[in-house]
Amino acid sequence: MSISVSIVEDDGQVRESLARLIDSSAGFRCVSRHASGEAALEEIPGIKPEVILMDINLTGINGVECVQRLKPLLPGTQIIMLTVYQNTEHIFKALAAGATGYMLKQTPPEQLLRAIRDVRDGGSPMSSHIARKIVQSFQQRDRREDEKQSLSPREAQVIELLAKGYLYKEVADTMGVSYATIHTHIRHIYEKLQVRSRTEAVVKHLSQTRRPADALPKTGVGSTLKL
Repeated sequence: MSISVSIVEDDGQVRESLARLIDSSAGFRCVSRHASGEAALEEIPGIKPEVILMDINLTGINGVECVQRLKPLLPGTQIIMLTVYQNTEHIFKALAAGATGYMLKQTPPEQLLRAIRDVRDGGSPMSSHIARKIVQSFQQRDRREDEKQSLSPREAQVIELLAKGYLYKEVADTMGVSYATIHTHIRHIYEKLQVRSRTEAVVKHLSQTRRPADALPKTGVGSTLKL
């Protein structure tokens, strides 16, 4: 049975070119064409295609909003964003809205047809450039998190002294800096470790830098941390 496809594209030439490709390919049929998001929202729910090719930069309701409003009406229909945009924000917004695939308009015809079949069969097709952008985005996010949580040598020294039970003034005296400087270090430590108290900061830092058995500071039997 042929895969039924609807096209939402405001460029008439592109829309007709896609329709011809689909209709001339064995196993595919174009069941509707829509020049705007508004027309798609009005007409597609009654057509119930298996796959929708959706442009992002539509006049009026954009493609992402159109997907967001169509998906609850057609939960079984799979949507591929077909666009010239490789912007990471566009990609994530489209996927979050309910799109299942994201292909560039310059994708070769045979790859586009393969993507339509793939998405119908449960896949999430993406152009290699798009997939690379998503991977790079996650890698950059991981690097930012690592940098955010990485304490400077002085900040680590502050935490180590606090873990031994030192008070702020004692930490300042031991390190040969002012009380105000220690407070600045503490503020940076809180931000990097994403904690709100000295106890949380000490426990989180030690859990990242010690073996499990050494995670809690040893302050002697019956003693307590001065936190």
